[in-house]
Amino acid sequence: MTETIRAAVIGVGHLGRYHAQKYAALPGCELIGVVDSDKERAESVGAELNVPAYTALEPILRHAEAVSIATPTQLHFAVGKACLEAGMHVLIEKPLAATPEQGETLTSLASRHERILQVGYLERFNPAFLACLPRIEAPRFIETLRISPYVGRGVDVDVVLDLMSHDLDLVGSLVDSPIRTLHAVGLSLMTSSTDLAHVHMVFQNGCVANLTASRISAKAERKMRLFQKNRYFSIDFSTPTAREFTTEGRGGSESPVVEEPVQIQPGDALLAEIEAFLAAVRGEAPLIVGGKEGLRAMSVAARVMEDIARNAQP
Repeated sequence: MTETIRAAVIGVGHLGRYHAQKYAALPGCELIGVVDSDKERAESVGAELNVPAYTALEPILRHAEAVSIATPTQLHFAVGKACLEAGMHVLIEKPLAATPEQGETLTSLASRHERILQVGYLERFNPAFLACLPRIEAPRFIETLRISPYVGRGVDVDVVLDLMSHDLDLVGSLVDSPIRTLHAVGLSLMTSSTDLAHVHMVFQNGCVANLTASRISAKAERKMRLFQKNRYFSIDFSTPTAREFTTEGRGGSESPVVEEPVQIQPGDALLAEIEAFLAAVRGEAPLIVGGKEGLRAMSVAARVMEDIARNAQP
């Protein structure tokens, strides 16, 4: 690995363009090109950042050391496989792939070639979540809400993979226990796949999680409430802000629930995600959200989608 990492971005639509901007601005990293099947879009981002633009992978496969893949989900497997087999480190936008089987193959390839495979679960780097994380211990009840207006983006996959997968990853990172029971329901209202979904999960350690996701709402919200012994967190990923409440040591005439301040350091979650990826590539820090974590979220998402199909109204 050279001191300056040669990076590229494959898929420079809405999110991929931001990936390219971050790489271009980071010290110790050289953005050597962008790729998109849409020639006009590739050239537009290339011109903006003064880098070559391509509609095919080959130039990138020959010269890049690290790559972000922000293509539609259905292309994640083919593009990710080509990049890993070419010896590149890969940051792939969530979900890892379209199926758990594809995710397993990508994870195995990364291990075999000794390459970093990071999955783009952006909320892991959200300043509000990071501020609360050190004090989260043994959650007993978690509730998440992730809703957005219909924008026609990401609809190549089910809303469970498109939106809920963020929360499946977060819950999986917080609850160190297998799922005991899972019940899910969903509706297809705007597309041929599920657009609104809710899942109720009970873990073997007794923790309960309720997750709701929708892409047909009037406004966008990304929230989590988490309860543990003597403590309760309310996190708004959009703002980002957080509130923490404690009942520890309270009694008598005092209010049983007291709010404690949460100091949130300003931050750019996408920049932090890419910096963490590059640090892992350099061997400077451990991988935070790897293929194993991406596969875990995908496997639970598959169970959710299967249960939605099972419980669908005739």
